[in-house]
Amino acid sequence: MIFFKSNKVLSIGGVFVGTIIVGGVIEKDGKFLLVQEAQEKCRGKWNIPAGHLDCNETIFEGAKREVFEECGCKVELSGILQIGNKVKKDTSWISVVFSTILLEDNIVFDKDEILDVKWFSYEEILNMKEELRDYAWITDAITALVNNRTSDISTIKII
Repeated sequence: MIFFKSNKVLSIGGVFVGTIIVGGVIEKDGKFLLVQEAQEKCRGKWNIPAGHLDCNETIFEGAKREVFEECGCKVELSGILQIGNKVKKDTSWISVVFSTILLEDNIVFDKDEILDVKWFSYEEILNMKEELRDYAWITDAITALVNNRTSDISTIKII
């Protein structure tokens, strides 16, 4: 069983140890929705709709909020595609990527944060090595969905 505290920043004894990233893979008619980042450090790179978990929200609430904020889609979370951990010199991230059921796809986005939103085929995404923000993270999550390798969402317990 996996347990998470509803908290953006993880800390142990008051010492900063990382950030939680949440997001969702959205599929429709065999294509996957990606967002093109506007922020300077990754400007122009394509990503799944994802972002930082805010304080006082669960990872479920955060993932649905991030998807809606980044592309205007309303989704239901249906499974876990990937739990990741990236460690760098002075920080670390934990990411949780969910499979989704698309409820509404009224594509709207804030041009200050997202440059564009587009649907791509699986094959197109696999050929976007230079265009993706994090090739392995994105393609591993989408490949898990394509191959029906999802974990039961009830595995995650909010404590």
